[in-house]
Amino acid sequence: MSTLLHDSSRRNFLKTSSLAAAGTLSLASIPLMGASHHPTQEDLINIVGPKSGYTPQIGTLVSMMNWMRDVVEGQVRELDREQLDFLIDDEANTIGAMLLHLAATERFYQIHTFEGKPWGQWSQEDRKRWSTASGLGDKGRKEIKGNDLNYYLDALQEVRDHTLNELKNRDDAWLLKVDPDWPWGPTNAYCKWFHVVEHESNHNGQIKFIKARFPSL
Repeated sequence: MSTLLHDSSRRNFLKTSSLAAAGTLSLASIPLMGASHHPTQEDLINIVGPKSGYTPQIGTLVSMMNWMRDVVEGQVRELDREQLDFLIDDEANTIGAMLLHLAATERFYQIHTFEGKPWGQWSQEDRKRWSTASGLGDKGRKEIKGNDLNYYLDALQEVRDHTLNELKNRDDAWLLKVDPDWPWGPTNAYCKWFHVVEHESNHNGQIKFIKARFPSL
């Protein structure tokens, strides 16, 4: 600016503009009188670290899970049913199938870390609902199709809500405790759940690849 406002003028300007532009300016920078929730830095998606309601290490993990999920959902937000069912070739997976696969994988880790069941042990109910999405392949190509985007996003959210509720009931000691019998070697719950994040990152790359090869309309 070419001129500076006097302190009193500046205060009046900020007071007036904050009331007039409350709908367009960041709530993080302008607290609103009477608001039921005042966003803090930890509410921001790009702040990785502890979050209220969780122990410090679990909150940090949750912030990473939230960030990765936001990226995945951003990739698919505008896709229609035809795009969700698009196959590059007979050996590929559709974007829709991969989204359901992400939900199935998260359910897999819930079973083993929250319920304490051995690797590969699914209940009959879980096996019926998730086995096809977990394994993908020919069966996945045949069965996972014809759904709109909300079908997949709802499945992802349902599973994630359960994960977050369970993590609120656990502490950092649980997260860091080593499982000596995990198939790939001694592993703690932190690594197992970070793998869920990494797994989403892997499929996010595949989703981007498929989107770049959609047929021209």
